[in-house]
Amino acid sequence: MRDIHINEIIPAIKKLCIDANYYIGEDVLTKIREYREIEESPTACEVLDIMLANYEMAAKEKMPSCQDTGIAVVFVEIGQDAHIVGGDFYEAINEGVRQGYKDGYLRKSMVSDPIIDRKNTTDNTPALIYTDIVPGDKLSLTVAPKGGGSENMSEVRMMKAADGIEGVIDFVVERIRKSGGNPCPPVVIGVGLGGNFEQSALLAKKSLLKPLDYINPDSKFAEVEKIILEKVNKLGIGPQGLGGNTTAFRVHILSKPCHIASMPVAVNVQCHAARHKSVVI
Repeated sequence: MRDIHINEIIPAIKKLCIDANYYIGEDVLTKIREYREIEESPTACEVLDIMLANYEMAAKEKMPSCQDTGIAVVFVEIGQDAHIVGGDFYEAINEGVRQGYKDGYLRKSMVSDPIIDRKNTTDNTPALIYTDIVPGDKLSLTVAPKGGGSENMSEVRMMKAADGIEGVIDFVVERIRKSGGNPCPPVVIGVGLGGNFEQSALLAKKSLLKPLDYINPDSKFAEVEKIILEKVNKLGIGPQGLGGNTTAFRVHILSKPCHIASMPVAVNVQCHAARHKSVVI
């Protein structure tokens, strides 16, 4: 058994919150450059250039790349041989978020009551925390700030098995078509298949943590991802909804077994920044 003190967790979460908002992943920068080379719309090319300049400025000036610094979504993998000591594990994560959003000058976007009072919590807590128990004695932490514009364009649909993979493809493409420029395209599209209502949504969100050059090891789903991406990029939405053939950078599918009477499908849309940072303690 290995002890991990909360005094290690708090500063780690703080740094992840700041870094995820300041420093965009190299995989995203690479995709923007790749699509810039094949984009046919002059306006779209200009928007992609502005995105690159914005990311470079954010990193250089140590400031958020977007004013919507998102809900702090935290994915945890904790080894079954690890022992958290020194205090409450979830409170340690929330304290890290609290410090990161304060000291990083990140916008606080959480409201305590979702519908009546909608009063801001003033420190961007509580975080949304998802925990998996895994072998070993390590603690893996990933912070994925999720903005409202892209999250609002997400959807879960309880489909029938008879709808087939064609029905799934049509649903995902139609979801992006209806989203238009709202999720700040070019987007990353996370698709969760199977499980049940809530697990499909979590699968879709987890899929957004995959690098943009990740290749699905299941060749069947790798082909479906390719088909969806091609169809989406023919919609003409383009960067920031201003037209072009760069509406999405990538489609990621995660799947789980499901009930014989069900076929849950979730689409979680991510903006072009695809923000997330990870650390292992």
